This record gives sequence, structure tokens and C-alpha cells, in this order.
Amino acid sequence: MEISKLVDLNNLRTAPQLSNRQEKKLLEELEANILNADWITIGIMASCDNEAIEALRSISKKYSSIKFGNLESLHADGGVFLKANQKTGNVFVRSENGLGEGILITSQYEDAKESNTFGPLPLDFFT
Repeated sequence: MEISKLVDLNNLRTAPQLSNRQEKKLLEELEANILNADWITIGIMASCDNEAIEALRSISKKYSSIKFGNLESLHADGGVFLKANQKTGNVFVRSENGLGEGILITSQYEDAKESNTFGPLPLDFFT
């Protein structure tokens, strides 16, 4: 399956391997959605909590307006799902086995606009 637009990721359980060309094209499309959103929520599926936290940190490094604190206090055993909300700054992580792996980004809006979720993107997508 060729991945050329964000919508191509929608039916995947886990993030695909992407070429540099695919990453660049998807990042351009994703950034337009991030900049247009009032805030975003981030879901990260990973094999361990440290991997999920590092993926979240990579997003904060890339976008100075997306910051989260207290990441050192997060812990969960085994496969995890991490949820982060840019608007509230809240981050939670829970153990959850059987998930795929990747980053889900949801654009959120103050008005009645419909939110859109993009992904799963590779855990190293923002590095």
C-alpha cells in the first residue's frame, strides 16, 4: 500500500516504515492541520513507557507551542498507551497490551468543527 497522504494511515494498526520522501510529504500535510487547530491531543502506542515519553518529547522539541511537564512521574509496565492534551497539559500513560505502535495526532477546535485524527505515524517521525 502506497502512503502518500495522511488519510492513507487511517486503517493501519501500527505505523508503517516510511521513506524520507513520504515523511516530508506527510509532515507538510500534518503541520497544516496542527497550525490550523486550536489545540491537539496526542496518543502514543509503544512497547514501553520510556519509548512513548521519548516520542512525546520529540514533538515538543519540534513545536515550541506544544509543551508537557511532569513526564518523569509517568510509569506503566509493558505495552503502553500515552495520552497527552496540549490544551490542559495533562499526560497519562496506562499499560495496554495488544496495541500496534505509533503516534496519533488529533486536531481539536473550540467551535463545532469536527476533530480529525491522523496516524499512526512512526515513533521517530518528529526526530
